Amino acid sequence: MSDNKNSAPIYEEGALKIEKMTSSEVIFAVVGCGIGSGALGTAYSARLGGFPVIAFWLIVSGILTLISMYYVAEATLRTRKMIQLPGLADRYVGGIGKILVFLAVVINSLSCLIAYFNGSGEIIADFLGVSKGMGAIIFMVPAALVTYLGLKAIGVAGKYMSIFMIGLILILTGASFLASSSDFGRLFIADWKYAIPIFNVAAFSYIGQYLVPDLARGLAHEPKKLAPSLLIGQIIVAILLILIPMGTFIVAPADEITQVATLVWGRAIGQWAFFGANIFALVAMFTSFTPVTQTLISNIVDFFKLRSDSDPKIRIPIMVIVLAIPLYLTISGKVSFIDAVYFSGTFAAAIMAILPIFMVNNARKTGDIEPEWTCGKLASWPVQAVIIVMYGGTIIYAILGALGYLPAGW
Repeated sequence: MSDNKNSAPIYEEGALKIEKMTSSEVIFAVVGCGIGSGALGTAYSARLGGFPVIAFWLIVSGILTLISMYYVAEATLRTRKMIQLPGLADRYVGGIGKILVFLAVVINSLSCLIAYFNGSGEIIADFLGVSKGMGAIIFMVPAALVTYLGLKAIGVAGKYMSIFMIGLILILTGASFLASSSDFGRLFIADWKYAIPIFNVAAFSYIGQYLVPDLARGLAHEPKKLAPSLLIGQIIVAILLILIPMGTFIVAPADEITQVATLVWGRAIGQWAFFGANIFALVAMFTSFTPVTQTLISNIVDFFKLRSDSDPKIRIPIMVIVLAIPLYLTISGKVSFIDAVYFSGTFAAAIMAILPIFMVNNARKTGDIEPEWTCGKLASWPVQAVIIVMYGGTIIYAILGALGYLPAGW
């Protein structure tokens, strides 16, 4: 909003409560969401393609996702009432768009939660000697408590835990260069026939469009800070996402890389690094678990037009349902860590990337407010065409790959 209060647009709460966030909290919410299960799965998913392939796609998909997030940001800032991504899609694309976006949010969120429960369960089981299911439950309890407390608590916890997480990644990457098993030649091995399926996992790592309306709510008092905060957060995410597979490839040959990369990364460096790497992994999954679960809750409230996302009588039953489903699928072993990452990356990322194009185009025609910030020429048709071709192509590849006509990524 501008400094002139008389001319400043007024954003309305509706069912979704506005909780003020600082720019740094928004930045670290993006970082916390980005450095999660996707980050831990990139090395394994890229082990056949090699580090150059995953590094290339992490840069490309990071740029495309940021542009798509900007589309959502502009559509949000053009809308007086604070609504979630399905609500924005309903207004600017129509009922089909609303359903597609809601399904994408649900599929992606549940895939994330399955990956978090799988990953945390494996790590805590390794640490404490308990079952994988019990490990997942031990992880879930504090993460669910922070989520229940709401957007502000998630932002504060994410800020400090993300700073800690960044420090751990930098230490581990530095240690990788000094490890006895290090081999820098592995960083230059590439097989580009696996490029497209690897793009899907890279795309999953960045999915954050559904987080933008929540962050826009948090910065509704200072909307000009939203886009710079998203940019800074995305740059940090891109650097960290590249460092994790780089460190893993340096210390371990491709056939030894595990689905949760920190397990092999830590062991290859030494006992201290094993604990450090897996504490990082737990923190990474925690800082992603909280905003992903919060966004899923508020999307369900918005989609079904429930009274409030902060009413305990509504919030608690939704939390029980959205956590029980992925926990069951994890404990039963029906969905693996990397399968959750791959299929979510393929379908949810495509919907999340493509539909905001139509949202921003229509918001510019029929929105309530002329905001102080827009994404300008980033919303031009050549840029939007690239996004449609890239993400639409991944769906076609995934279908043909599942039918055996094209090589899978792993």
